Amino acid sequence: MNIALIGYGKMGHMIEEIALQRGHQIVLKINIENLEDFTKENLSKADVAIEFTSPDSAFENVKGCLDFGLPVVSGSTGWNAKLNEAKDLCLQQNGSFLHTSNFSVGVNIFFQVNKFLAKLMASQPGYEVSLKEIHHTQKRDAPSGTAVTLAEGILENIGRKKIWVNHQAQSKDELSIISERVDPVPGTHYVKYTSEVDDIEIIHTAHNRKGFALGAVLAAEFVAGKKGVFTMDDVLNLTAQNPV
Repeated sequence: MNIALIGYGKMGHMIEEIALQRGHQIVLKINIENLEDFTKENLSKADVAIEFTSPDSAFENVKGCLDFGLPVVSGSTGWNAKLNEAKDLCLQQNGSFLHTSNFSVGVNIFFQVNKFLAKLMASQPGYEVSLKEIHHTQKRDAPSGTAVTLAEGILENIGRKKIWVNHQAQSKDELSIISERVDPVPGTHYVKYTSEVDDIEIIHTAHNRKGFALGAVLAAEFVAGKKGVFTMDDVLNLTAQNPV
């Protein structure tokens, strides 16, 4: 499979390494120094694009790939306000698009565990839930996209929580997300339920970036040749395995 890398920072380099190990070819690498190479002619050499850039450029990168008819997998976070527009554009153009806040296989399993636990805790008002995420200091968005996804999974299932906030909760209907930036942490996420008598906590700790890179390549392998809007649940067949 021929892959175009849109964004060639630390994640791009790791994705390249994993892709080559899995027998794929990198036919295009776009970074801030060669934006002029983001053309239909160059993208036409690829079977799929993997996009890891910034919140400011992600939507235009995804739109460009879809406009040129190239399936695109995006791991950029912090642009949720434009995400539905990208999905609608994909469907209008009969394209292929997959976005996730985290490509890690372990994190996506963690998302399902989080939802399952939230459903169990929905009828337990004696427990107060909160989140914390820790990342390296180069992380551009706060809270992390992964923390937002975890928060959304809780809000969907615990009716007493109405909104997430990126600070200590000031009212009972707020779900607190505390963000810390500490080098060289690649990513740690905590979901904690606290009561007067005990705590219940689930934690995901990333040891390095390899899990994110492998998941991105798995996603690219999945969407190549397909049409539609997808998630990592589709790639990993997690929805079908959800016990609730």
